[in-house]
Amino acid sequence: SSPSKRRIETDVMKLLMSDYEVSLVEDSMQEFHVRFFGPPETPFAGGEWKIHVELPDQYPYKSPSIGFLNKIFHPNIDELSGSVCLDVINQTWSPMFDMINIFEVFLPQLLRYPNPNDPLNGEAAALLMRHPQEYEAKFVDYVKRFATKEAADAASGKKEDDDEDEEMEEMSDAGSYGSDDEALDMEH
Repeated sequence: SSPSKRRIETDVMKLLMSDYEVSLVEDSMQEFHVRFFGPPETPFAGGEWKIHVELPDQYPYKSPSIGFLNKIFHPNIDELSGSVCLDVINQTWSPMFDMINIFEVFLPQLLRYPNPNDPLNGEAAALLMRHPQEYEAKFVDYVKRFATKEAADAASGKKEDDDEDEEMEEMSDAGSYGSDDEALDMEH
């Protein structure tokens, strides 16, 4: 097997044996989800995210792609897709890093020191530069609303289907109320 493949297996095994909660996507060593907690002593503390990680075939010489599956408000993270700005990763990434560094060093630093000059979320970047208090209030609100254990558990990475699923659930609930009433009517 190639050096990249061996390196991927080594890094992912280290991550699997660490304290992080990791789930492989379709048993692939190159695509998985990791539960990530907001770093302590930051306004993100207490937040919980599910992170989607994809490792390129050229890993570790090419940086992994990283995405937040539940919402986060941050200048360098796309609010809709959750993807982390690749430039930001590539500036920090080195083949010396392994997967654990991403969750212990890279993501905490990204949250602590956003770079509004290279934004994926223009609104967050503008707020951070012009109205830092409003920026902080908004991302703290996002942490409370979207960075919960429930939100992280529910985050699957299928962004487009979310609205449809909710509508379908509401419709099926409505359908089941109707059928219960009919069952009651038939007994009388």
